[in-house]
Amino acid sequence: MSRVIVVGSANVDITTRVERLPVPGETVLGAEGAFRPGGKGANQAVAARRLGAEAVLCAAVGADAFGRQLTADLAAAGIDPEQLLVVSGDITGVAMIVVAGDGENTIVVVPGANHALDASAVTRLGDRLAPGDVLVLQLEVRLDTCLAAATAARRAGARVQLNAAPLPKSGDPTLAALLELVDVLVVNETEAASLSGRAAPTGTDRWIEVAADLRRLGPAACVVTLGARGAVAHDGDTGWSQPAFPASVVDTTGAGDAFCGALAYAQAAGLPLAEAVRRGCAAGALATARIGAQSALPTAAELDQLLAGEA
Repeated sequence: MSRVIVVGSANVDITTRVERLPVPGETVLGAEGAFRPGGKGANQAVAARRLGAEAVLCAAVGADAFGRQLTADLAAAGIDPEQLLVVSGDITGVAMIVVAGDGENTIVVVPGANHALDASAVTRLGDRLAPGDVLVLQLEVRLDTCLAAATAARRAGARVQLNAAPLPKSGDPTLAALLELVDVLVVNETEAASLSGRAAPTGTDRWIEVAADLRRLGPAACVVTLGARGAVAHDGDTGWSQPAFPASVVDTTGAGDAFCGALAYAQAAGLPLAEAVRRGCAAGALATARIGAQSALPTAAELDQLLAGEA
């Protein structure tokens, strides 16, 4: 199997649960508080590793207690800390997450050391990437860093998967250049509507049209995740929908990262994109049944059991 190489963020998630999300200006009391490893990059690397991929994470942490804990957590999850950049003079990235009783959440991210992961920090990737590898990117680190990593992947013959979240303001030339190098673009409904410049449609067939339209920006294929309605995709030849799997939703934090990690793992294993999307939806559903991001990511056995039950 080829490898999954992730360039992205590593954060500490500070999570609390509330009965309902507050409105602006309102204070509500949280039922609990927890510190957990997170960050889109780290989450997606751990998601792929937990399913059996050889996963590498290129990320940055601060020279602080949070950074040391994240390094230990990643090593325990089977992620080699060799590619972690330790930054003095800045804090480790922090995400403040509030989860409501229905599983919905709000998230505020303080990037901290993640912004120190610049283009020069990924220059060594060219020596690590090989044909067949899958480079996984998100946008919680600098765009020029992502562009440098994608350029290195293209030169090495590796594939590029971009989860375009959080989405920068429209018209960014670096994002436009990055999209030209992407093999599989993954976006949610809000990001898809913003990138396409179209109002969010209501029907699944119309979302397939949006996925097809996003390919004009450069990606060979596009996947739009629709939460409880599953996902749609278009690869240039065919568009299709993937229904959601049943889920007992406790916390939606990390569901998108579970999807992306499973998608990358399946691609590295040589599976067709339709099967990769199916496995991504299954992994996302499983991740919603537990609290947290990395702590909720499914194992290969759990994923196989869910998929076998559908057959």
